[in-house]
Amino acid sequence: MLASLILVVTTTVQAQKKKKQDRKAIKEMCGCYEVTFNFVETFSFSEDSLYKPSKTKIAKALEWAQLVEDEKNKISIQHLLQVGKPDSPHIVKHWRQDWLYENTDFYMFNGDNQWLFEEKTNNQVKGQWTQKVYQVDDSPRYEGSGTWVHVDGKSFWENITPAPLPRREYTQRSDYNVTIRGNRHEITDYGWLHDQDNTKVVREEGKEDVVIANEKGYNTYVKVEDSRCQAAKDWWNNNYDKWAVIRAKWNDVYDRNKNLNLKEKVDNKVLYKHLFDEEMTAKEEIEKVIESFVK
Repeated sequence: MLASLILVVTTTVQAQKKKKQDRKAIKEMCGCYEVTFNFVETFSFSEDSLYKPSKTKIAKALEWAQLVEDEKNKISIQHLLQVGKPDSPHIVKHWRQDWLYENTDFYMFNGDNQWLFEEKTNNQVKGQWTQKVYQVDDSPRYEGSGTWVHVDGKSFWENITPAPLPRREYTQRSDYNVTIRGNRHEITDYGWLHDQDNTKVVREEGKEDVVIANEKGYNTYVKVEDSRCQAAKDWWNNNYDKWAVIRAKWNDVYDRNKNLNLKEKVDNKVLYKHLFDEEMTAKEEIEKVIESFVK
């Protein structure tokens, strides 16, 4: 009996220590970064003799990763791009990542602006963190659960999950509709690394997925002085209230716990163009436009 009690206490202490390490690693992704985005198509499996692979993509940006929520079982980080001249930069609200501990509710992308609601058991996610990634307008993008690993001086998290096409692709490509994303987030001595092994897939109901190509992504986040991202920090402070309303409305949608289908456009405009309008600040108007995109 005593031995069992000691084992339970020891296991609990170890789990708490591990969770503390996890939280530290996640929050190390906050701050100001010089980012380099690298993507190249590696293998083609298309049977179309005229198939052309995507061009190699290399881009650089200055990005501010703002800590939005820091709770026991949730850490939320908002990314903001700072572009243009250093003395008069333009701020672009970028993606957001929420990390949830032992989360059991998922919205899994299924192609064509549809996310399927799935529930996992507590045992399936024990000790794991779910990374939920959102679009620039805080609509869903992709999510998946995995264990943070701290070994040999490394801290990393890995997951494979279906996702929409990245912006650099869906404005250029229509020959596939799902990206199977292999994500690895690793904390490094220079900042952090987002390593990706992606598969481009054609998904049709009632048929097996068809793979047309593989892609490698290698995005480095090199930490620099926070002062370089002061404009992005100021922008967030000035726009925080509006985006808090938007997040709250989306949380209301997600809490319905059912499959989610979103319209591509309303009044001939995509959602982010509605929400990025500086004149759209009223809570009722924001909630109404988001709801108008939910089928």
